[in-house]
Amino acid sequence: MGSAQTEANTFDLVFWSREHKLGISTTALLPLYKAAKHAFMEAIRQYQTLTDLQRERDDSKDVNASTFTSSSISILETDVMKHSRALLLLSCDFGTAWNCRKLVVSKLELLHTYMDELNLSSLVLSYAPKSERAWNHRRWVIKMIAGKCPNLQEIIERESEFVEKLAERSKMNYRAWNHRCWLVSYMSGEQVLHELNKSRDWAGLHVADNSCFHYRTRLLLKILEGYDDQNSAAPSATNFHELWKKELDWVATLIKCYVGREALWLYRRFLSLTWIKHFTTQVHSNSFGSCPKNIMNVEVFMSNELQLCHYCSSIPDNDFEDYQAQATFSATYIMWITRQVGGSLQVELRKKLEANGLKTLVNNVCPEKSFLWNTFSESI
Repeated sequence: MGSAQTEANTFDLVFWSREHKLGISTTALLPLYKAAKHAFMEAIRQYQTLTDLQRERDDSKDVNASTFTSSSISILETDVMKHSRALLLLSCDFGTAWNCRKLVVSKLELLHTYMDELNLSSLVLSYAPKSERAWNHRRWVIKMIAGKCPNLQEIIERESEFVEKLAERSKMNYRAWNHRCWLVSYMSGEQVLHELNKSRDWAGLHVADNSCFHYRTRLLLKILEGYDDQNSAAPSATNFHELWKKELDWVATLIKCYVGREALWLYRRFLSLTWIKHFTTQVHSNSFGSCPKNIMNVEVFMSNELQLCHYCSSIPDNDFEDYQAQATFSATYIMWITRQVGGSLQVELRKKLEANGLKTLVNNVCPEKSFLWNTFSESI
């Protein structure tokens, strides 16, 4: 009786389970890992031996022996999946375990087994949200079920929501956002527009996180790609013009509200360059050239950008470093965008920038980057 009580107390000290959550004492992790690894490696060894034996018997056309071997392999497949699951929960970056699961699942080719893999990787990512192996496994599953699963779009939508939840809990999770960007290639036109609208509020609350703006870039590029596909559900040229202008105005508002956030300026570079290519008379575009009312003169657009940068280049408080950062970002942005326009307009813009004291601003705010102005001047 005393021995049983002692074992129960020891178990309570090592394992904790409440409300579908399991806690394991760190003192037990290493012994558990060694035991799980040993069981997994032994199951793999037996599985590989038996599959090689089955291959030989299939070649010899021994029906009875092949049937017996197939039954044994099925049992070992269950063992491999069981032990690899335990091992991955203890060591999520054990690549051999992930690869063996791929091997077994791809042989079974059952939809519910693929869904089980998504559930397992979700569990792993719940405590290791930056596990590259787990994210790769999810992408492998989606690739395998693409074209076979009738509700793929629902799965993609849930995947996007899953990433957003993890991104909220795990800041600067580039692996999660990279996965979300990868999902865009599987989204329908309606889903892309929905994601663009849905991610807007999140981006507005996380203006320092460049990953979300990179995701929005990927969504907008997907819409642009839709114009090359006549069967796509891309919006009309007029609607796309309005969408892009709305995005530019929104980012300008964020830049003015959240001072010194480089992610916003980098995102504006993408928006501005695309605008120049598709919505100004400076560059001819097959996509929007047939819609004159959507075309803006490039001089007008650049004038608006100059006004924005002039507004952001003022430094009301020298003690507040964000104002200095804002001035630096605005200066480097306007020099960069000026180089994207050619001909006499570029020379004219450089003269305006020099007249507005941009050279002095760069030298005062960030003297270590004064070479940017020299390079900028020499390139024109």
